[in-house]
Amino acid sequence: MMANYNSDPSTPSFKTTPVSFIFPDDGLVPNSPLPFLLYKSAIEVDGHPEEAIENLFSANGWGQMWRNGVYDYLHYHATVHEALGVARGRALVRFGGSHGEDFEIRKGDVAILPAGTGHQCLSSSDDFRVIGAYPPGPPMQVTRPTPENYRLAIRIIPRVALPDSDPVYGQSGPLVELWKKGRR
Repeated sequence: MMANYNSDPSTPSFKTTPVSFIFPDDGLVPNSPLPFLLYKSAIEVDGHPEEAIENLFSANGWGQMWRNGVYDYLHYHATVHEALGVARGRALVRFGGSHGEDFEIRKGDVAILPAGTGHQCLSSSDDFRVIGAYPPGPPMQVTRPTPENYRLAIRIIPRVALPDSDPVYGQSGPLVELWKKGRR
């Protein structure tokens, strides 16, 4: 597992530097060689938090969106990368599959999951609300961890295009640099 991305002083300054993790393939949840990114308190969400997150994600090219929570069963998306912006409340979410890590995500946090990253909500406050978003590309599909799904996913995931921009910081955001390095 890799943690704590340290930005180069010559790169743009960001409100929050992401914590990054690379979760290993566990044989059922493929995860990704690209780092999972967690931006803590990245978005000011006063007033109309859902709209603030949707506007930010949309402005940065992540336009396919939904409002809800995070499913309480383990799943991943093999066809697309996903951004989760927390508009309200808090939740304990396991990222990386059954052998992953548990993170508390709160209002203003953004988690960015490369295709194949397992995730599951373990508990949440009653007011927990997330805005999910995807970069341009194929539609999102919910995939459960089974041997058959795994065999298909490991062929699909490497072909998922890298996004042109970071959903929070745009074209010069940390995601762009970190994911290009991860694909080399």
